[in-house]
Amino acid sequence: MDTLRRWWDRNWLQVALIGLVISTAWFARQTQGGSLFEVYQLLTRPFQSNPSKQEVLTNAKVLEMEAKLQQIEKENQKLKELLGYVSKNNQEQAIAAPIVGRSADHWWQQITLGRGSKDGIKENFVVTAPGGLVGRITNVTSSTSRVLLISDPTSRVGVTINRSRFMGVMRGKSGNKAVMQFFERVPDVRRGDVVTTSSASKLFPSGLPVGRVESVNLSQSPAPEAVITLAAPTSVLEWVAVYPVEENSDSEATDR
Repeated sequence: MDTLRRWWDRNWLQVALIGLVISTAWFARQTQGGSLFEVYQLLTRPFQSNPSKQEVLTNAKVLEMEAKLQQIEKENQKLKELLGYVSKNNQEQAIAAPIVGRSADHWWQQITLGRGSKDGIKENFVVTAPGGLVGRITNVTSSTSRVLLISDPTSRVGVTINRSRFMGVMRGKSGNKAVMQFFERVPDVRRGDVVTTSSASKLFPSGLPVGRVESVNLSQSPAPEAVITLAAPTSVLEWVAVYPVEENSDSEATDR
């Protein structure tokens, strides 16, 4: 008994601390730590400072300005890329125009640009972007203009297979697809061939990239056809290049 009492005199503090730790852990488990968090909040509350209404408004304005700055930087980067494309393709007369409108019902048929007649844009001006041909201007106001996309089913573009020079007419198919109908019964065409505007085109200059052949149907009636994947990523474009084109009066028009 004396031995136990001496052991207790020497170790009672350690036993008490271990018991406290175990009971605290059990209590925290039962309450999922909620009570401890409340105790922490109570102890630290005197050292916390509640932001004033003015500080909250200031922080909100700073966040708004940062978001606007990031948006402006992104737009500037897109514009630089477009201007580089224009310079590379020697389109000195091109007008850089932002895309400001799309219709959910006509997503692949038309877009609205934030430039108009006061910026020098007229009907039938050609619209291109990195990748190639996008469409042409069909309606102009003082500050906006509407573009008929080459993916519109009513669009017609005279095109040629770059490798073999076989020609045809391409019509839109919605999405980023189009269908090329050949003039010849047995055209030299294969999957992967590059398609460009043809010299017989009246509304577009020849040699503009249009897309690539995705598939070919030589048995299609009344003429062989090829499905074309369009090159310009119309669905994600934010800026385009608009410029005039001289009509080719010496050739029969293949587009409209």
